[in-house]
Amino acid sequence: MSKNQALFERAQRTIPGGVNSPVRAFRSVGGTPRFIERAEGAYFWDADGKRYIDYIGSWGPMILGHVHPEVLGAVQRVLANGFSFGAPTEAEIEIAEEICKLVPSIEQVRMVSSGTEATMSALRLARGFTNRSRIVKFEGCYHGHADSLLVKAGSGLLTFGNPTSAGVPADIAKHTTVLEYNNVEQLNEAFKAFGPEIASVIVEPVAGNMNLVRATPEFLNALRERCNEYGSVLIFDEVMCGFRVALGGAQQVYGIKPDLTCLGKVIGGGMPAAAFGGRRDIMAHLAPLGGVYQAGTLSGNPIAVAAGLKTLQLIQRPGFYDDLAKQTRKLVDGLTGAARDAKVPFSADSIGGMFGLYFMDSVPGSFAQIQQGDTRRFNAFFHAMLDAGVYFAPSAFEAGFVSSAHDNAIIDATIDAARGAFASLAA
Repeated sequence: MSKNQALFERAQRTIPGGVNSPVRAFRSVGGTPRFIERAEGAYFWDADGKRYIDYIGSWGPMILGHVHPEVLGAVQRVLANGFSFGAPTEAEIEIAEEICKLVPSIEQVRMVSSGTEATMSALRLARGFTNRSRIVKFEGCYHGHADSLLVKAGSGLLTFGNPTSAGVPADIAKHTTVLEYNNVEQLNEAFKAFGPEIASVIVEPVAGNMNLVRATPEFLNALRERCNEYGSVLIFDEVMCGFRVALGGAQQVYGIKPDLTCLGKVIGGGMPAAAFGGRRDIMAHLAPLGGVYQAGTLSGNPIAVAAGLKTLQLIQRPGFYDDLAKQTRKLVDGLTGAARDAKVPFSADSIGGMFGLYFMDSVPGSFAQIQQGDTRRFNAFFHAMLDAGVYFAPSAFEAGFVSSAHDNAIIDATIDAARGAFASLAA
């Protein structure tokens, strides 16, 4: 028995499913999860000592690669001063100033500890600001595991949403309307029906949790126009795509200014940190200034802030995003070419340092289209690449990530491995 297998069996005795986040369990792809012991640059090593090229990057945060020496140094410098204080620090001001500088739509920002906490708090703030209850979200967009957001579409357009998780009361789910991503017509119909009730629309402008799916400019412009028309708060969930697709996030790419933005992943540099922020008049409704309560013992934790602040400083290097996008595009073009040579139906897309792999002929634009992909072939490809020492997300419904540590040799090695993997699928 491998050490990975032994650890997984041991973990299942004390941890539900043997993991602390469901996708890690390999349930959708089969097989044994890899238990990671260490990481460096673009690689990590499992409990059996096998090295992998890492394309999840802790699900996005490791934009500089693992154990970047300057980030590590920043963390080590603050460690000696204490782990957490439960009181303000100057570093919290510095990271807030940096975020507000880099994302102009954010006039004030509140630090939290997770993306779920950021989206949950932003929605509460939007409801408190508008004094309305209904929120609108879109199929395939994941905004964390707060009750209001674990909702799927109802049986027909404009029906109440249905809970997608046990433990979510129907009385909560009924306040969430779920629409099709990139469907402007549905959006307009929803606002005609419910406009004065809608507190907020929350959206991933570049979705990463149904695989990578880009919003169309028409869709995001319609969102901005309807929210302006009805006084609803537009929330961009950029927990994943923020600082990943561009220095100013997806809102910079699309040229659209949301009212609130949720951030995470990169702003913690691999440590547990997230944030939400936006218009000053909306943020003024947060306690202690206003009546919308939000608090967190470890919010603005000095160690997480040190890692995040140094990461935000380093990604501002001239040419950083051009280089990152170039390497990511080289990866997806190489994979597409390898699949074409093997005559395997496949497409891929990338934006900034995010990418999506689809076992279908064209790049999808909605959750319904994503579901038409060949998951059986994806699973076989995943395991063939894993055997070859390349670690992609263990699900056909997750985006992947490239870091600045993924140099030409690493990308070339990945494409070489993919040629063999695709050939095995065609056999």
